[in-house]
Parts: sequence; structure tokens; C-alpha cells
Amino acid sequence: MATVGRTQTTDIAVHWKEEEYIHPPAGFVGQANLVDPVADERFSEKHFPECFREYADMLSWDRYWHTTLDTSTPPFWKWFSGGTLNACYNCVDRHLDRHKNKAAFIFVPESETEPTYTLTYQELFTRVNEVAAVLRDFCGLHAGDRVTIHMPMILELPITMLACARLGIIHSVVFGGFSGEAAGLRAADSESRVMIYADGYYRNGKLVEHKASADLAVECAGHEGQKIEKVLVWRRHPGQELLTTPMVQGRDYYMDELLKGYKRAKVAPVSMDAEAPLFLMYTSGTTGKPKGCQHRTGGYLAYVTGTSKYYQDIHPEDVYWCMADIGWITGHSYIVYGPLALGATSIIYEGVPNYPDAGRPWRIAERFDVNIFHTSPTAIRMLRKAGPNEPVKYDYHFKHMTTVGEPIEPETWRWYYDVVGKREAVIVDTWWQTETGGFLCTTKPALDPMKAGSTGPAALGIYPVIYDEAGKELPPGLERAGNICIRNPWPGIMQTIWKDNDRFVRQYYQKYCKDPKSTDWRDWPYFAADGAVLPPDGYYRILGRVDDVINVAGHRLGTKEIESACLTVPHVAEAAVVPVVDEIKGRMPVIYVALKPGVSDGRQVTDQIVTTVETMIGKIARPKAVHVVPDLPKTRSGKIMRRILAAISNTMDTGDVTTLANPEIVEQIRQQVQGEGPVVMQEGPEDVKRFGEQE
Repeated sequence: MATVGRTQTTDIAVHWKEEEYIHPPAGFVGQANLVDPVADERFSEKHFPECFREYADMLSWDRYWHTTLDTSTPPFWKWFSGGTLNACYNCVDRHLDRHKNKAAFIFVPESETEPTYTLTYQELFTRVNEVAAVLRDFCGLHAGDRVTIHMPMILELPITMLACARLGIIHSVVFGGFSGEAAGLRAADSESRVMIYADGYYRNGKLVEHKASADLAVECAGHEGQKIEKVLVWRRHPGQELLTTPMVQGRDYYMDELLKGYKRAKVAPVSMDAEAPLFLMYTSGTTGKPKGCQHRTGGYLAYVTGTSKYYQDIHPEDVYWCMADIGWITGHSYIVYGPLALGATSIIYEGVPNYPDAGRPWRIAERFDVNIFHTSPTAIRMLRKAGPNEPVKYDYHFKHMTTVGEPIEPETWRWYYDVVGKREAVIVDTWWQTETGGFLCTTKPALDPMKAGSTGPAALGIYPVIYDEAGKELPPGLERAGNICIRNPWPGIMQTIWKDNDRFVRQYYQKYCKDPKSTDWRDWPYFAADGAVLPPDGYYRILGRVDDVINVAGHRLGTKEIESACLTVPHVAEAAVVPVVDEIKGRMPVIYVALKPGVSDGRQVTDQIVTTVETMIGKIARPKAVHVVPDLPKTRSGKIMRRILAAISNTMDTGDVTTLANPEIVEQIRQQVQGEGPVVMQEGPEDVKRFGEQE
């Protein structure tokens, strides 16, 4: 326990200023899916859990459930017990009567000289059936088996996922930018006998050969004791050889050749129990064993369908573009399963958003008349840096925009609203996680005003609470942050960690469990491991992972606040804040910034940053150093790798950087910070070694 008069070390001081409210335009409200002002009442605690029937009734069930929520073995909640359904049927077959000739997906290749391709629901049905026949008859796979899919953003990825779901096969999709070793570890953990790959794809104007990753994955899985029997390879251009890596006879097979034997095959969808696992999604921590989040069929599909309809405001006539990668949970929930369950038309874009220039996303939006746009703060900052005035050059009109994946700074939010959205679109700033399946906090777009930097109130049927380390609830308006938790289960919550129930309980429920023997859901709050603050208006502000906090002389400073302050300096395009060991204060922040094009006076910008941070947060947040760098190290999905910057600042080993989108920048930054000579690497304290590893 903290002593009286001292701030608990887990508390995070909050310095954010509250922003103004912006109300949704009347034109949006007039067409929105969710306009009922009593929705909050319908989903209030007194109607829980039956309120979630509203989402489940958006699906087609083979057998209706008898128990909405079974709490008999907490925290392993069971949703819609007794019910059976098939996820693929709900996403494809049931739309054929009304929408068979409607576009399900529009594939946009990275090269603007290559034609786009539209896949109708009828064509999707045909192709999914053919692939399901290959998986069942050629590979010998059945319901409950696992398949690891390591593929880029091409149409064959969702086709393959849906073919798995049609048969009840549990798919585990690995982000295409991950290494073969990462895919192999995941395949071994899930005990997959079959892996599915692509031969190559295009990124930044170059052909990336992907098949070589399969050989590494098979080797890695073998070291872990898992034999991969078959590797199925989709060709980016069917019938054309892109590979220099040879195919292994008796193990590797081209899908386009296999499919010739299964033309027009029909495979009946397998009716699955609502609690049957639909997929595994492995989190991407930089250390330790991969953690397979196991998601159920019925509850997950119901939750992503309901939240897609109410918060994404998807109608069948809309053209929707989520710029995430399907290899992440956002792509599963809000590219594949949620939108398809609603009969949506979605864009799938192969490449990077700023190739060949920063105008590319807006040309795509203009060409296909996209009216719902969904991306991350990372991508927004990148596009703002590369072309701050590009959106105004193109004639597109978004009715709705989403931000997802991390907290968005008010300065970035305003550019998104003013320039990208042309002040015409509503923005929902969503907070959720791989583990949660779908949105947890967000404004209801037609009912709630927007506020820059605030994710908004709880989603319908979600009851958050903010606790301090001792389990005491922090009330609204306290101006101190704590750990945000969810007091209740919801249909999208993961079932468990694959093959590790103990870790599931320990990581997400043990910390704030009130009674381990209780079967009352109120005794089992879900611990999200994110810091948050709740102002009096009920709009949550997420401060990032509780580990991404710097303890400066006993003051807990959220890195997001410092980064947000940096981004108010006009010449700063991107910012990252990391801790460095200090003999006097324990830890101090170090700031790395990349400047907007054409800005050359780094010294002046550095002075502005220091002044701004001191003014907006206080002298306690004064950085030990500010480094103006050409670029920040990023993953292939665009996330800044703060752990690498922390390692450089503390002369620690940066680890493997070969899978970064820009690995060459790491050595440039190291030389700038540490000098060009040899450097003796330090062990580093545990909090610094772990810093940013969630990225």
C-alpha cells in the first residue's frame, strides 16, 4: 500500500486539456443505422445479458440458443449456448438471394497500371466452395483442425479464411509482414498440419517474394516438434512463375493448379456450436511465447456484426474501406466478418498507402466513391507528413471515418476531421483490443458529439470502470488515471488463450477478481492493461499501455501526452517518447521526432518542443534529449517501434530489426545518438527492456 500523502506509483498524472464538442451533421443523422435515443437504456445493466440478443438476431441461426450467457465456469463465459450456425454462411450464402451480383470486395493492386478486380457475392460463394473442397478432400481437414495462413492483402486471403470457416476449421492468420520464423512458431503452437502462403506481392513498387518465408516457417515448426504436411501456395498471377525459391515436391502445391480439379464444387456449410472456436489471433509481443487469442463463432460474429452496423454505420449500398491488414484483429472483425455479415462492399488494397505518392488513398476513394473510411492514427500521421494538402485535390466525400489501434492526439484528429473528412464526416475514435473482438469505447456516430482525443463513452452493453492498483474505483473528474477494466462479459470477448487457460485467468482476470469461487460475472472484471482517465462528461481518454509510462522522480508520465504535445509544434510530423535511465530522477523522457518535408532548422524545432512540453505538461516532463531524425523505425504495418528507440537511448541491444519496414534507419539513429564508434551494450533495467513491446 502507498503511504498516506504519496501518489501511488501506478497512478498516471493527467495533463490533457478538454477539447470542444463537434456534433454530427444532419445529413448523416438522417440516414444512420442507430438513431434511437433509448439505445443506452436497452443495453443498460438491468437488461444485461439479454440486450445482446439484438446483435445475435442480426445473424441466421441453424438452431436458436437457449441461454444467452452461461456463467457457470468463470471467466470462461459461454455465449448463446445451445445455438448452432456457420460463419461463412452468414457472410456469403445468405446474401445471394438479394445481392448475388453486388460487389463483396474490390481488389486494388498496388500498381496503378494493373487493373482492379471486383468480386461479387456469387463469385465469392463459388471460390470459397472450391477452396473448401481442396481443404477437405485434398488436405483431409475437418472441423476443429487448425490451419496457419501467412498471406498478404490479396483477395485469396479472405477467400481462404471463409473456406476454413465453412468447414469449421480454425484459421490462424499471421500478418504477411512477419517473418517465416514467427509464422512457424504460431503454426507449432496451434498444431497446424497445413500452412497457406502466397508466392509474392507488391510493396513500395517492388515484388516481394513471400514463398521463402514458408520454408523458414516449416523448419521452425519442425524444431518445435510440429510437422507441416502441406504448404498451399497462391500465385499472385495465376499460371505465372514469380518464384526463385523452389517448390518442395510432395509438400508444396500451387492452389491454382489444385483448384482445376475442384471447379464448381459445392461444400455444405458445417453447422457449428456457438462456442466452437472460429479462429486464433496471435498477439505480437517481441519476447516470450506467442499468445493465441481464441475467439468463438457465435458471440464473436454477433458482436462484430452489431458493432459494424451501429458504429461503422454500414449499409448495403455503402462502399467501405478499412485500410488495416487482415492479418490483425481489425482486419478480421472490420474487413472480413462484420462487413460481410451485413452484405457490404469493401475495398482491399494490396500496397502501402503512400505509394507512389501521398495522394494514392484519395485517388482510390475518388475512383470507387468510398464513403466510409477506417484507418489508424499511425497511418493518419504518416499521410499528414507525406502530403498534408493532398486530400483537398480529390473529389471524394466520406460520411464516416474511424480511427483505431492507439490513442489519437487532438492535433492529428483535427487534421483528419478538417482535411481528410472535409468537415463533412463523423469520426468514431474506437478503443478495443485483439482480445476483445470488437469495439469497447466509441461514440455512437449519430447520437453522440465528437471530442478530439477522446474515444468517447462505453459501447452499448459495455460497463467500464477505472481502478487504481489497490482496486479502488477512480470516479469521473478526478484528473488522475488508472487501469481501465470492463466489469462485464460481452459476446466478442476471447474464450481463452489457446492451450493455456491458466495464463488467460492470470493475465486478464486475476488482478481485480473479487472472489475466485464466485460465478457472478460482477466479481470478474476484465483487466485491459491500458491506462485511462474519465472526465466528468463520461468520455474516456485512453493513455496507452500501462507499461508505456515513464516514472520521473515518482511522477508517472504517460508517453502519449508528451507525444501529443510535440505534435502541436507546427513542423513536427511524427513523435515518439521513450524512457532513459537517469542517475538523479530514475527515468527521464527522450523525444524522437521526424519533421515535415522542407523543414531544415532542427535546432529551432527542438527548442520549440522543449518549451511546448514544459508549457502543456510541466517542467517535470522536460526531456533529457530531443533527437530530430530522418524517420522513425516502423513495423510493416506502420507502428513506431518505441522499444528500439528505448534500446538506442539506453545503449542496449536493439534486437532483430530485419523485419522492419525501414531497418536501415536504426543504424542511422544509433550513430546519431551514440556516435560512430563501437558501443558497449548495457543490460538495461526491466521496465526499459519491456518498454513498447506490445507494439
